[in-house]
Amino acid sequence: MPASALALVVAAALIHALWNFAAKKAQGNHHFSCMTALGISLLWLPVALIAGFDELPDWGWQAWTAVIASAIVHLAYFNALLAGYRAADMTVVYPVARGSGPLLSSLVAVVLLGEHLGLGGALGLAGVVSGILLMAAGPTFFAKGASHDPEVHRKRKLGIAWGALTGATIATYSVIDGYAVKVLALSPIVYEYLCNALRLPVILPAVLRDRAGFMPALRRQWKHALVISVGAPTAYILVLYAMKLAPLSRVAPARELSMLFAALIGGQLLGEGERGWRIAGAVFIALGVAALAMAR
Repeated sequence: MPASALALVVAAALIHALWNFAAKKAQGNHHFSCMTALGISLLWLPVALIAGFDELPDWGWQAWTAVIASAIVHLAYFNALLAGYRAADMTVVYPVARGSGPLLSSLVAVVLLGEHLGLGGALGLAGVVSGILLMAAGPTFFAKGASHDPEVHRKRKLGIAWGALTGATIATYSVIDGYAVKVLALSPIVYEYLCNALRLPVILPAVLRDRAGFMPALRRQWKHALVISVGAPTAYILVLYAMKLAPLSRVAPARELSMLFAALIGGQLLGEGERGWRIAGAVFIALGVAALAMAR
């Protein structure tokens, strides 16, 4: 992986962990999802207009199909992520989601996009997956005595389930988006903007059915929505540019450097437990990412 691509991924990882912290604190639902889509559509409109002025007239059916498909999958991803954060700890949901997604997308990239993982890449991927298991499950999850606190165990199982569902959506949109920016050569800025803007028509019916709850949610959560409206597109645009410079099978797992930041945020700012195991898992992930970056 070129150093420039790795630098983009590291910056994206930090920003990604920060906006997920905001999402966890918000404890939002469909109203919050609508807020973020609306915020992104308004804040990023000038940038998208400038970047897309010359490109958009040349888009064909393949480009628009990719955008619509990615928008639908991104909406499913965000709603699954929010549901997971309402049900369980960030340090359970986040690593399962962020880890299972790249695992699947890397395998798909090898099978469908013809990328070569190699021994170093396979070892790096194994390190990422091992770190995720340490962070999400911890040493007690599979032990017989794990049920001594049924509520904690139940929350962890819910977190793993929601995280796995979120990871499946991450794998799906990663492959779609990798195809869009690498094969179709679409502008990452324009592509990401339209994927977010097209979420609005899908979200609005649920919000309109519960319109009385929107303004109270807006008053409580607008700061968190603003952080996500700025941070989420910034992080993913950096990743899309990295996809232009390096194979998807390297970029997708390397994004899991965000787990280092998530482990610290979950332990320090959210007071979530088993900090030592979270940090150990994050170290495994960092070593796996290093192996992926050096693999040929």
